[in-house]
Amino acid sequence: MNVVSYHPTPEELSYTFGGRSAVGKIRPGTIVELYTEDCFGGLVQSVDDLPSQVCEFPYLNPVTGPFHVEGAEPGDTLALHFITITPARDWAVSTTFPHFGALTGTHTTAMLQPPLEERVWRYDIDLAKGVAVYHARTSDFSVELPLDPMHGTVGVAPAANEARMTITPDAHGGNMDTPELRAGVTAYLGVNVEGGMFSIGDGHGLQGHGEVCGTAVESAMNTVVAVELIKGVATPWPRLEDDLHLMSTGSARPLEDAYRISQHDLVTWTSELTGLDTLDAYQLVSQAGQAPVGNVCDTNYTMVAKLPKAYVGDAAVYGSAHTRLRALAAQYTT
Repeated sequence: MNVVSYHPTPEELSYTFGGRSAVGKIRPGTIVELYTEDCFGGLVQSVDDLPSQVCEFPYLNPVTGPFHVEGAEPGDTLALHFITITPARDWAVSTTFPHFGALTGTHTTAMLQPPLEERVWRYDIDLAKGVAVYHARTSDFSVELPLDPMHGTVGVAPAANEARMTITPDAHGGNMDTPELRAGVTAYLGVNVEGGMFSIGDGHGLQGHGEVCGTAVESAMNTVVAVELIKGVATPWPRLEDDLHLMSTGSARPLEDAYRISQHDLVTWTSELTGLDTLDAYQLVSQAGQAPVGNVCDTNYTMVAKLPKAYVGDAAVYGSAHTRLRALAAQYTT
């Protein structure tokens, strides 16, 4: 078993997908042990650390990487299986921002009311109990929330030598902010450049669907991911697979276009897997599918289309990559 560990220094963190040299080369079949910093680079540590005062734009939402996968070429697919995602500190933070979030005026939704207050909440992380403790800022109310660690940002370099800020989700991945991207899930990302150049970041101890206020329970993470290369198979939009479901993502504005992209991809993927014609697959997904929201606050919004695998029979999804990677993960954890 080939295992690589990487803990970046602050200077080695990346803030774009594309436009960066690889931090290392790895072979398909490698397990990578990563440290990822939170979206504030660890600079927001208390309720008095306002991001506008301690952070510098555009140095937000850092990712660890990119990693060059040997043999990856445009037209291939990278499979990233998340073995474990574990908060790296006993605290995490969340915030509200002026002009950011789903329930306030923004630069594209111009309103005359005063900007939303900038406020920080600090959560206590108790790994032994598996909870994040919420503390209200204006009363003594607190409550334990179950941890559900995930990565808000994962992606590859975009096509055509483009560099995209890590906060923007699109066909290359990016800041999709879907709680579906948790441990036990395999993410499929279409390769656009030699090596693929994947990066991971923006760990969340937990997040509600939509990331409504603009931030989740933002946490540094210790993450273990297994990497596989699927040659000659293209993936138009990031896809996810867990033991029970297939999922397609779509990112765009307005939200209904993100919804359409995700549903279109799931319908056409289902057609390919089952041999159903497009309208038969459309009917199946329409009645059996789900539509979890990723984010409604980023530069692009993200929707997920989700279908139980039981409804597509014994189709070998990506040559049964998820099953192979689950087996590799079991070897690693034992």
